[in-house]
Amino acid sequence: MPPRAAPTARQRRLGAELRKLREQAGMSAPQAAEQLGTNRTGISNIEAGRFGVSHERVRALARIYECADVAYIDALAAMAEERVKGWWEEYRGGVSTGALDVAEMEYHARALRTVQIMHVPGLLQTEDYAQVVLATAIPKPAPAELRRRLSYRMKRRDILDKADPPQCTFLIHEAAMRMTVGGPKVMRTQLERLLEASERDNITVRAIPFSAGAFHNTGMSTVYASGPVPKLDTVHLDVSHGSALLDAETHLANYRAIMDAVEEIALPPEGTRELIHDIAQQL
Repeated sequence: MPPRAAPTARQRRLGAELRKLREQAGMSAPQAAEQLGTNRTGISNIEAGRFGVSHERVRALARIYECADVAYIDALAAMAEERVKGWWEEYRGGVSTGALDVAEMEYHARALRTVQIMHVPGLLQTEDYAQVVLATAIPKPAPAELRRRLSYRMKRRDILDKADPPQCTFLIHEAAMRMTVGGPKVMRTQLERLLEASERDNITVRAIPFSAGAFHNTGMSTVYASGPVPKLDTVHLDVSHGSALLDAETHLANYRAIMDAVEEIALPPEGTRELIHDIAQQL
């Protein structure tokens, strides 16, 4: 099997989880290779995501490492079985690798919790609103590039309409709702979109009002994506130079606590709808 030219974040994650299992078992790569019937390079390539791994081999490694967490191993084996390329691969080379990783993360998530400070979450953006936001990038994108990025962002929204969509909780600061992106007409339509989305069974929209004051993680938009088991959760941070994905257990615990704290100060769904309606009326 030839090596992958560019493993995706999910492929690298599977390899990283297998490495964690080995290290937790106190085994070196040569020791694991000997028991698996391969060589050290084979173990290294699997752990780096450079080569695919079958679900049988994942389970064999789990036995070698004496992992007793059945749900975790089942989830890793399921990841190993994924062979179909996602829709985002059509955009590879046209948008950043970080953006592709975000779409892949969203697609496989069982649930999403996101805190957005200055912008409406990408999954809930209208096309006109998204176009204005994307056009503010530095350096300024050329028209063709802007169209490609806009097409990509609109395609990401399809996960909300899957047969088994993730349960989404969008915690949006009042600042994002009041910032008149693209002018009153564009913003009014965007707020109407928020109201429509908030009525869906798999979507909860909650506002963080100005009156809440300071709160955890105020300077950064954050997405917490839940996997099939908590060990496979992922945090996405929207930073100035792109995207950052975190999956260390300490990071996951800290960001779960942050999300819980923000939810405590956010308005309930009905109060949020009233706020959105009032802001739209003022435009």
